[in-house]
Amino acid sequence: MKALIIDDSRLARNELKRLLKDYDHILIAGEASNAEEAKAKIDELKPDVIFLDIQMPGKTGFELLEELEFAPEVIFTTAYDEYAIKAFEFNALDYLMKPIEKDRLSAAVSKVSERLAKAKEDESGDKMTIDDQVFVKDGERCWFVPLSKVRLFEVDGNYTKLYFDNEKPMIPRTLNYLETRLDPKTFFRANRQQIVNLKWVERIEPWFSGSIKIFLTGGHDVDVSRRQTQRFKEIMSF
Repeated sequence: MKALIIDDSRLARNELKRLLKDYDHILIAGEASNAEEAKAKIDELKPDVIFLDIQMPGKTGFELLEELEFAPEVIFTTAYDEYAIKAFEFNALDYLMKPIEKDRLSAAVSKVSERLAKAKEDESGDKMTIDDQVFVKDGERCWFVPLSKVRLFEVDGNYTKLYFDNEKPMIPRTLNYLETRLDPKTFFRANRQQIVNLKWVERIEPWFSGSIKIFLTGGHDVDVSRRQTQRFKEIMSF
C-alpha cells in the first residue's frame, strides 16, 4: 500500500512516518508540505492513501481534494476537531487528532486495508452492465432497479445517491467503489462527485476552459472536468 503524507509541519510528518514503520505493508511513497506540492505528488505517485492535514499555508486540505480528479483514500490528520463533520462529507475514511494515538492509527490503517482489498476483489470480478438489476435499500424502502434506469450516481457524504424514476435513495457505497463495479462503456465518471449513465445523455454544451456540460434526460445537468472532457470525447468518438 502506497501512502503520501501531507502536512506543513516537518515534525508532524516525521512523527507519522515513525508510527507507520510498524506496518510492513505500508510504503511511504513521499511527503508534501502544502497543497500545490501534494497535488503534483499525487499525480506522479498515485498513492493508495493520503494522510492529509487540513490547515496548511495557501490552500487547505479540503481545497486540495476539491481540485483532484480522483482522490485516493483519505485519512485526515489534524489538531482541530471542528472539521470532523466536513471531513466525512469528503468521503474521508478516518479523522485522526494530533497527537496521533497508536490504536486510532491502527484502526484507520485497517479501514484502508479492508477498502483496498475489497476494491481489488471487485476489480477482478465481472462488471455490472446496463442489463443488470441491483437491490437498493434506503431506510424501510427497497427497490430492485435495472441499471438502465439509473441516470446518475452522486456523492452525498459517505453515501452515494442514485437517481432513477422519481426516486433518489442513498446507498452506503463510495463513488470510487461504484466506478470499479460499473461498466465504463456505459457509466462515465464525469467528475469527483458524479457518474452518469451515457444512455441518458440528451445533449452536451461547451463549458468553461475547454470543458463541457452534459444534460441528461430528466432534467439533470453535470459539469465535466477538463480531464474527463477529453476522455468523454474519446469514448463518444468525437
